[in-house]
This record gives sequence, C-alpha cells and structure tokens, in this order.
Amino acid sequence: MIQFKTYQKIALSFPATDEGPHGTNKAFRVKKKIFATYNPEFHRGCVRLSAIDQDVFTKASKGIIYPVPNKWGKYGWTNFDLKTINKEMLTDLLTTAYCEVAPEKLKAQVIETLLGPDF
Repeated sequence: MIQFKTYQKIALSFPATDEGPHGTNKAFRVKKKIFATYNPEFHRGCVRLSAIDQDVFTKASKGIIYPVPNKWGKYGWTNFDLKTINKEMLTDLLTTAYCEVAPEKLKAQVIETLLGPDF
C-alpha cells in the first residue's frame, strides 16, 4: 500500500510542480495544469494520460489502473488504487502523466534525467 506522503513526494519531485486543492481532493499541477489528483476518501489517485498510455497502463495493471468511468475517462483521466499499486508503477504512471501536460522544455528535462543527455 502506498501512503499519501509517498504519492505526494513523487508527484512534487518533477520540475515546476505544486500542490493545491481541487474540490475535496488534492491536485498536483505543472504550470497550472493538473496532471494528478488524490481522493482521500477512497485513497485513490487520478492522472491525465493520452489514450494510448491509458490503454497500455490499463492492460498492464490487471485492474489496479482503470479509466474514470464517465466522459472524463474518454479524455484520458485514469484512476488508480493506492492500496494495490506498487511504487515502481506509481512512479511510471506519474512520470507519464506529468509528461502528458508539461511544457516541452520541462518534459525534456524529465526525459533527459531518465534516459540521459545522449538520448
């Protein structure tokens, strides 16, 4: 089980991110664009993915990661259960979501950090 503090630490580790309220949830933003949220009532996270990434994570996670079950899911919003996701998958999921909404310069920084400057 992933604790909120771990989720928060990973989400805020990306360049130019901040945390703020989003209704009764917490939202993680890059340059004022939400890439992830946290619902404390259900201990569930939600991220913004491309349709392709949503499909890949959903198929790879065996029910841990799933599209939001309404029109928002069709726009790439994807839920995940912090009770069952592992840290490696959570890190990959948040990295992908961050890169989905971050400006190109910030996205390039994250990719360079992950893959090295020669990529």
